[in-house]
Amino acid sequence: MKEEMGRRSFIFSSGAVLAAGAVVAGNVAAAETAVEKKKVRILGFACSNRKGMTTAKAVQLVLDSAKGVDPRIEVELVDLGGLKFSGYSKTPPEDDLTDIIPKLQEPSVGGIVIGSPCFYRGPSSVCRAFIERCAPLREPKMILKDKPVAAVAVGSFKYGGHDLVIKEIQAAMLCFGMMPVGADHPAFQGATLTQAKDDFSADDIGIDTARKTGIRIAEMALKLGA
Repeated sequence: MKEEMGRRSFIFSSGAVLAAGAVVAGNVAAAETAVEKKKVRILGFACSNRKGMTTAKAVQLVLDSAKGVDPRIEVELVDLGGLKFSGYSKTPPEDDLTDIIPKLQEPSVGGIVIGSPCFYRGPSSVCRAFIERCAPLREPKMILKDKPVAAVAVGSFKYGGHDLVIKEIQAAMLCFGMMPVGADHPAFQGATLTQAKDDFSADDIGIDTARKTGIRIAEMALKLGA
């Protein structure tokens, strides 16, 4: 009798353990699914006519920093260097931006980063044309409204117009209802990097601004998208 009761107790306890394990596994799977569903994408646009050069690398640095903030953050660099496209048109033409603009309409996009070299103390023509071509994102609905945008400026010398580039990008994106973000000192406006001979690795302060800007836009994308 005692042996039979022992077997029953063992079977019961084993079943309970297995059931509990199944519940735990189910909860873990549910949690993983929930995290997957809450993925937040941050798109970075390198607006230089030189593909893969310092502007693209600077934007990637911001994105890498953003990605490290939380497992839910996904990033993608869109390098506009070498692409053929024009600025605003009431009827957008078929060109190299035709398949790129729709990326900004995806529901998972929680924020964007726009980077430009400093040309004559202002953004590049590539940057201006790209922003103009985003016009369809304003009508009939403000697709980018209440999403954070960070700016990146890359110049050839200190005080080369970095702040003016960022200011112009931010002002333009306010017309889309976006929320410009900066970061802690010294990245109050955004990322500002100075390059020499296509290399900004010696610009410790600039690299710091890029990393802090990446952290900030990731935090805001998660907060605003919650």
